[in-house]
Amino acid sequence: MPGTNLTREEAQQRAKLLTVDSYEIELDLSGAQEGGTYRSVTTVRFRSAEAGAATFIDLVAPSVHEAVLNGKALDVAAVFRDSRIALEHLAAGDNELRVVADCAYTNTGEGLHRFVDPVDQQAYLYTQFEVPDARRVFASFEQPDLKATFQFTVTAPEGWTVISNSPTPAPEDVKDNVWRFEPTPRISTYITALIAGPYHAVHSSYEGKDGQSVPLGIYCRPSLAEFLDADAIFEVTRQGFDWFQEKFAYDYPFAKYDQLFVPEFNAGAMENAGAVTIRDQYVFRSKVTDAAYEVRAETILHELAHMWFGDLVTMEWWNDLWLNESFATYTSIACQAYAEESKWPHAWTTFANSMKTWAYRQDQLPSTHPIMADIRDLDDVLVNFDGITYAKGASVLKQLVAYVGMDAFFKGVQAYFKAHAFGNTRLSDLLGALEETSGRDLTAWSKAWLETAGINILRPEIETDAQGVITAFGVRQEAPALPAGAKGEPVLRPHRIAIGLYDLRDGLLTRTDRIELDIDGGLTQVPELVGRARPAVVLLNDDDLSYAKVRLDEVSLSNVTAYLGDFTESLPRALCWASAWDMTRDGELATRDYLSLVLSGIGKESDIGVVQSLHRQVKLAIDLYADPAWREQGLATWTEATLEHLRAAAPGSDHQLAWARAFAATARTEGQLTYLSALLDGSAEVEGLVVDTELRWAFLERLVATGVAGEAAIEAELERDATAAGQRHAATARAARPTAEAKAQAWASVVESGDLPNAVQEAVIGGFVQSDQVELLAPYTQKYFAAVKEVWDTRSHEIAQQVAVGLYPSLQVSRATLEATDAWLASAEPNAGLRRLVSEARAGVERALKARAADAAAAS
Repeated sequence: MPGTNLTREEAQQRAKLLTVDSYEIELDLSGAQEGGTYRSVTTVRFRSAEAGAATFIDLVAPSVHEAVLNGKALDVAAVFRDSRIALEHLAAGDNELRVVADCAYTNTGEGLHRFVDPVDQQAYLYTQFEVPDARRVFASFEQPDLKATFQFTVTAPEGWTVISNSPTPAPEDVKDNVWRFEPTPRISTYITALIAGPYHAVHSSYEGKDGQSVPLGIYCRPSLAEFLDADAIFEVTRQGFDWFQEKFAYDYPFAKYDQLFVPEFNAGAMENAGAVTIRDQYVFRSKVTDAAYEVRAETILHELAHMWFGDLVTMEWWNDLWLNESFATYTSIACQAYAEESKWPHAWTTFANSMKTWAYRQDQLPSTHPIMADIRDLDDVLVNFDGITYAKGASVLKQLVAYVGMDAFFKGVQAYFKAHAFGNTRLSDLLGALEETSGRDLTAWSKAWLETAGINILRPEIETDAQGVITAFGVRQEAPALPAGAKGEPVLRPHRIAIGLYDLRDGLLTRTDRIELDIDGGLTQVPELVGRARPAVVLLNDDDLSYAKVRLDEVSLSNVTAYLGDFTESLPRALCWASAWDMTRDGELATRDYLSLVLSGIGKESDIGVVQSLHRQVKLAIDLYADPAWREQGLATWTEATLEHLRAAAPGSDHQLAWARAFAATARTEGQLTYLSALLDGSAEVEGLVVDTELRWAFLERLVATGVAGEAAIEAELERDATAAGQRHAATARAARPTAEAKAQAWASVVESGDLPNAVQEAVIGGFVQSDQVELLAPYTQKYFAAVKEVWDTRSHEIAQQVAVGLYPSLQVSRATLEATDAWLASAEPNAGLRRLVSEARAGVERALKARAADAAAAS
């Protein structure tokens, strides 16, 4: 029984048989304000390579009223089951299918999501189709290589705006509000889109070379319009258009470019062709640091890059999902780093500090896999939007650019777009183009980097004479064993790296020289460095060209420990911070020593994104990786430091805001909580710190979690902020209350009822899991294992994954948790996706146990 799954073999057979020409889709959304279901009528025209052949079309719908194939009505009761409509006796050549169904609005962020804004009580709709959810809205051949044109006709309530991939027309019938869109170019089902509601809009255009003019639109709900900084968003968008069109040598391929900030969005954004949907938390209601604007800009550029790589040229099957996402990630960061007048030329620092650490973490889980993953079916791909697909893939593309040269890389990309426009490809098509332009044979490179799993470790091996002159220098490469349960064998890989030499100049660690070279095998000698005076710091993989764990030699480690905050540039600092964090996670650096290192250097760290990452990492390290006997001491030291830095930070600065949030996340003593209460009610002030809407909630959520504030305070704050965001914050705060009753209520609302919208469920889970409430949460370990399989089997993927990951007892760091997990894995017979997620969570507990042992050993 296929259920809602689709195997690679089924997709290949269907693609061999069919060529899909066009879809005409009629949707009646006139009842959207009330919800429920809506009428969907699909007419799809396709060709069959064989007479009399059989296939199927995909549809997830509460009911199907009729299905007519080539003029013949099918018996719906007989042909519609397991989210498929069976199609038999196809004609050779042209076929036409018409399907009339009632499809359902969702509150899960999948298919056609419906949201009612509490501010204006109006309904807002948007679609989210990746991976396989166009079939929730219209009957479709749901696989990326069956491209077609799509023509939408939509009936919508009066006063609404309707946006799709094609430019928005004037309503044909003003009375009935019927919107008939022009057909799209040939695209895949998963990047079609429909957004409808009384959205607020701002319009502009991109004016390119040779008279090119692309209409631009930005949309959000009216209740967010006062916070919409459209000019800043348009500025980033235009920079992206300029940079991508120059590098790709291919004009933007669609008729217009809309960016729609939509509510309750599960991901960061989605690359629907010409109609990108973006989570509306990126419309900032309160002050945020520049790091948040940088992340938003990267998201904007990532989706814009997808218009070429992913939409214009699309993967044949989901095993090349990594290439879609890695290319968009790499080029978006490169645009930020290299585009003229970019506000974020330090973007590679952010990449090293955030994306790379995500990749390293993912690559050390039992589910680690080659970048080019084996995607057998839809269940596989749904759990594969991970740190390898995005971050490791982008890291390896950066390595590839260093290997073949940036000019050759983009010349290959240009040839690739020209050859495959509006078609489907495999990895070999891109590599072939790059081999042609670079002259490099990429067969061995591809096999080593894309078809194997795991991380290499690079260490310098340095010998000096009595005068401190280098007499031998080598780079040692190691291939640690893969995590238990992971498939494959560890391998050594070719790396293109830079080696940076740093010395103290006027108290600052300054790069005095840099060499770039290829390394391969277990040991690579570097004769260029022999005969030089040994510098204070030798940094392998300087400029972060490759993907590898880097270790420092003893002298460099000593100097970095003393002067980490004194590098003149942000990227080497970020690389050293990342190395220290990696060592802490691996149990090579005790948590208490990591805390000391951070406290010694964070006050000199100018990059706000790095500062905020360090805040999160320190808190996580103390909560999970510290010896329980020392944990409270560590928390006390850290909390006192956050308060000191808050008071010392420049008034109104990003650093001040970041330290205020860090203090709010960990305040614990009576005096600290009293001060936090005073900051909230205004009886205490920090010069320059504006306690605005979002910061008020951050303060209140901590006060509620510690029992200082309760339901009355939550209600009062919700009255001040009677918005959807306010409702989510209130849900988090209620779930965070330190009582058994509050935990039981939160658990029941998520696990037992399952009716919460996706964003509210996420908020409840976030409040439920509190690191200071380990004992209170202990009974939920058994409850988790009793419930998670049924949740997975009965809920939509996004909703089930939130529960499976978010409610796993990660805070219960004990052998008992590992044993309970192992017993469940052995007896519950979960499918591959759920097994993977639970195994990943188990690995986190196992890692925490090892790190705690290392921290305890450091005390003795």
